[in-house]
Amino acid sequence: MTEILEPNAQGLRSAAAILGRGGLVALPTETVYGLAGDATNDSAVAAIYQAKGRPSFNPLIVHVADASVAEGLVTVSPMAQRLADAFWPGPLTLVLPLRPDAGVSPLVTAGLTTLAVRVPEHPVAQGLLQVFGGGLAAPSANPSGRVSAVTADHVMTGLAGRIDAVLDGGPCSVGVESTIVGFDGDRAVILREGGVPAEALAEVLGHDPDRRKEVGAITAPGQLASHYAPGGAVRINATMAQPGEVFVGFGPMECDLNLSETGDLAEAAANLFRHFHQLDAEGAARIAVAPVPETGLGRAINDRLRRAAAPRDS
Repeated sequence: MTEILEPNAQGLRSAAAILGRGGLVALPTETVYGLAGDATNDSAVAAIYQAKGRPSFNPLIVHVADASVAEGLVTVSPMAQRLADAFWPGPLTLVLPLRPDAGVSPLVTAGLTTLAVRVPEHPVAQGLLQVFGGGLAAPSANPSGRVSAVTADHVMTGLAGRIDAVLDGGPCSVGVESTIVGFDGDRAVILREGGVPAEALAEVLGHDPDRRKEVGAITAPGQLASHYAPGGAVRINATMAQPGEVFVGFGPMECDLNLSETGDLAEAAANLFRHFHQLDAEGAARIAVAPVPETGLGRAINDRLRRAAAPRDS
């Protein structure tokens, strides 16, 4: 049975004890809920893959309490340090060379020589990391390929009975996963769009970051072609609903659900997965989504929509 833990001192201690014995706890972050396990424990990390039904070639993000803990796991370049100083704690993940003595389970990196690390901002995540005292491997707390969880109820819908506990920290404020940035020589490369817009990265870097082409081997989490998908088929960039479709709008328009009536991209990002979960609960078989601008957080929203609409394995 999966236990619901309150986000208080007792709940944090209970969650840390579960993690310490190799168990799994879903925890809130500012982006989405993560499914956490001890990043140094092979059995715990294997259990994450099993609970999610996640392919073992898809690496995991390790969440740490602060930059000093990250420096014990990865080699931080000056460019990476600038980004960490600007956006940690927050919705940014950095992919950096793994230190040989990091002690991280090789299952976390899926055989790569790099590690994805993040310092989350959410006070409950921070509290748990402080009490636990180590790094937590924590992909999104949902069955692999399905809609990410932005409330504790969403976690329970997808993973109840498969994990030990959920720390209920309320709804996530950002609503889409972290931006993932890797490095190619003297260039920063966006490996996944997310909660930190490219424009904000460029302001710190002094140049526009490059973007990974959607080809080749997986080098970071969140790069599967079909991902973040609700149960119903998704059609994007729709101007109106076809017969049998539920229409999800953006901006002032006639629709069944609206990501943001005012065209606010932050509100739209926060509502995207919530709306998908609502449509799943209502049994929507076909979903049409209106165009969303490809700027700022709109890039992360469109990335999730394209993956939700991609062909799925039969």
